[in-house]
Amino acid sequence: MLANIWRGGQASAAIMIHLFNGFQNPFGGSDLETLELHRLLSADSEVRLWATSSRVSGELMRHFPIRRISLPKWDVPDGGTYVFLGAHWRNKMWPYLIPRPRRLIYVFNTFHPKVMALTARMPRMLNWPEPELVLISDFQKRMLRVDGVVHPSPIDIGRFLPQPAKSGRPFTLGRLSRDTTDKHHADDVPLYETLLAGGVALRIQGGTVLKGRVKPHSQLELLPQGQLVAEQFLPTLDVFYYRTGSHVETFGRVVFEAMACGLPVVCHSHGGYADHIRHGENGFLFETTQQAARILADLKADPALRATVGLKARQTVEQLFSPQALRQRLDFYLK
Repeated sequence: MLANIWRGGQASAAIMIHLFNGFQNPFGGSDLETLELHRLLSADSEVRLWATSSRVSGELMRHFPIRRISLPKWDVPDGGTYVFLGAHWRNKMWPYLIPRPRRLIYVFNTFHPKVMALTARMPRMLNWPEPELVLISDFQKRMLRVDGVVHPSPIDIGRFLPQPAKSGRPFTLGRLSRDTTDKHHADDVPLYETLLAGGVALRIQGGTVLKGRVKPHSQLELLPQGQLVAEQFLPTLDVFYYRTGSHVETFGRVVFEAMACGLPVVCHSHGGYADHIRHGENGFLFETTQQAARILADLKADPALRATVGLKARQTVEQLFSPQALRQRLDFYLK
């Protein structure tokens, strides 16, 4: 669809675009963002994927045209637009030897100031263009107090569709994330146990790190990351719940995937997704565990509320990732 919009439009001449990422985790936000950007930009430009990490995922290498940078074989980026997404060039030799890019774009999706400083310093040492900064949310921009354009991480919402509510199953709460401790908040353990005791079924994909912390229960499922693809897992839930530990979400891609599935989301208020959630209308935000528990109790008791909020959630992502909105963001890379 986007290709049809662009044909005969602004991008008449093909522009070589190189996308760089570590590609270490098939479920990582920056990895998925890079692959989706590759899919979208490939409609109107030649786009190449480059792995900057020596620990690149074999699974990703098998399924996508990802290249390893090799100086001996001279398999390297050869000019054009260089776009780094969640990756950088610290302690690498190849940036000093490859052709100079026409443009340098850094999609900055963390809060790490050291990476920000490196991003500003290294192009001058390499005689590369000044980096153009892309931030992933207004929340991140406010936190960092830096200039740059804001592009939400692109999501193919056609993969994430609302499904009819399943009858005969208990009210099911769940979440999805990488299977690491920093993705889970310690205060959620007693909350989960209280919900389970009240008859709620709980499905946590990316939750094996909680084994031994949450008491076993017949309605508790702690699944490894990737057991089901997100578009299959999310429709098995009635409500999506999300709060992280030390990891603060600059965007929170999975929250928007859940909203695209027509799920009411109940999320901690500190994260990039919060800019797009209108409390009580298209989702819910909370500060404390007590607030979260009250919201979840209301949603459990009121299927109509779940349906109304879920519909608004879907409409929100349809606007955020509409063809017109995507075209505006993608044109930035095609200049």
